[in-house]
Amino acid sequence: MGLLLLFSLAEAACVIAQAYCLARAITNLWEGGALPDQFMLIAIFAACFFGRQLLLFIRDNFLARFAHERSSELREELLEGAFGSKTNLVNIHGTAAVSQAALEGVDLVETYLALILPKIIGVVAIPLPVFIAALRLDWISAVILLVFYPVIIFYMIMLGRQASARAAAQYETYNSLSNHFIDTLRGIETLAVFGQSKSYGKRIFKVSEDFRTATINTLKTATLSGAVLDLLATLGVAAVSIMLGFRLISGSIVLFPALMVLVLSPEFFKPIREFAGDFHESLDGKNALVNITRMIASKQEVHEEIEIAPWDEKARITFKDMDYSYARTDDGALEQINFSAQGFTKVGIVGTSGSGKSTLVNLLGGFAQASGGSIEVNGVQTQSLQQESWQRQLLYIPQDPYIFHASLRDNIRFYSPDADEATVAQAVDVCGLDELVAELPEGLDTIIGEGGRGLSGGQAQRIAFARALLDPARKILLFDEPTAHLDIETEFELKERMLPLMEGKLVFFATHRLHWLSAMDHILVLEGGHIVEQGSLEDLLAAQGKLVDLARAMNGGDVS
Repeated sequence: MGLLLLFSLAEAACVIAQAYCLARAITNLWEGGALPDQFMLIAIFAACFFGRQLLLFIRDNFLARFAHERSSELREELLEGAFGSKTNLVNIHGTAAVSQAALEGVDLVETYLALILPKIIGVVAIPLPVFIAALRLDWISAVILLVFYPVIIFYMIMLGRQASARAAAQYETYNSLSNHFIDTLRGIETLAVFGQSKSYGKRIFKVSEDFRTATINTLKTATLSGAVLDLLATLGVAAVSIMLGFRLISGSIVLFPALMVLVLSPEFFKPIREFAGDFHESLDGKNALVNITRMIASKQEVHEEIEIAPWDEKARITFKDMDYSYARTDDGALEQINFSAQGFTKVGIVGTSGSGKSTLVNLLGGFAQASGGSIEVNGVQTQSLQQESWQRQLLYIPQDPYIFHASLRDNIRFYSPDADEATVAQAVDVCGLDELVAELPEGLDTIIGEGGRGLSGGQAQRIAFARALLDPARKILLFDEPTAHLDIETEFELKERMLPLMEGKLVFFATHRLHWLSAMDHILVLEGGHIVEQGSLEDLLAAQGKLVDLARAMNGGDVS
């Protein structure tokens, strides 16, 4: 800001020098002076003119570097919040909102910083020296300028607030549209199967219409305010011109000061006109900056790092009155979660969609931070399991395992990059990947994933199980609906290979396929974000409670 102030003061000096040289040269010519005698004044005018352009060039390059560096820092902070913070920003703000902020939003912020900062300084630093120069030349004209300036400022504030409010509403509508669009694309097949694609299409149309209306309202306000501000500035210059004209005719003022004040008058209003124009153009950048800083501030880095001992038969984890809520929806929220698991036991987590199964798995993996309650691991209490000593002990297998753009071998060795060929071959055999390896042109060295060889859902799950098998030192397994998208034949084939992996491990298995429950030692039944029932399968079946009701609703009561 200090450098920008110096740039603005230097620009004001060039403006005053230009006005002086131009007015003096014209006055001398009007009074009968020879043109060659004015070359020095013309040369100084030209030097000031090009000097002013050079100042603007240097300033803009300086601001471009500053804006780029600061926006890059914001992007790094935002991505750290999205991928490395204690809070999952995607869960809070939505996938589309975070993606839009990291990609388009940061670019808008860069434009905003490059545009608005010099204009803020220029509104104060340039008119003040120009006003002082005009006051020394003609106090009446200076008073006219002074009267119009606060009127323009007041009007700009009033319209600026309205424009800011409408632009903020437009930006929120844009984020809502982005989230609706992404969510619909992700679930388009499911929506089509259940005949809901038309209703969601109508919903997207309504949100897009809201965005169109908000955009038009913002443009109307910006156009109207820009036109009125230009009109007020023009009236200010016109008032000075008219008064100077009458006074020149009456002889109460001579040509030189009148001409110099006339040249300075447009320059007096120019910074505020530029500020008003760039203000409306940069409103999206301002809103993006507010949105990004709000996302960064919501990382909630509140817990301390603790050391969790390696899991063994005597280890114990306890959830006490644990709460978790999403900012955008109640689906998946948890309330008053209480349960314990000790040693090498298998815990099944069942419930309907939206009951909170995946959220509970995220809490167990340290991918989300609870909003209330506590977690106790071997007598040590914490608010979050995003602890390095905990996460190095667990393996996570989601519904859709991520397949990296790398060789099949590197994908299998994700958790154990130093695994030897014999270990990889054993994992391939146990997980049933032999057929896939045989049909790949380069075997284990074939590039798969994005941009490479495509895989079926069952093949991707087998790779995920091979990753787990390759690192037997990890004693905690988290399964989040790992067979949700598989046909029943593939699922039963994989089940036979998965059950041996669970032996001697602490397992949390979230599923809506109830046949898995016969392999679980303890079962948690979730409903509406609460644990409504828990215990062994035999006890829950004997109680004829929530689990039996769930089984009847899903498959007629069979949990075998």
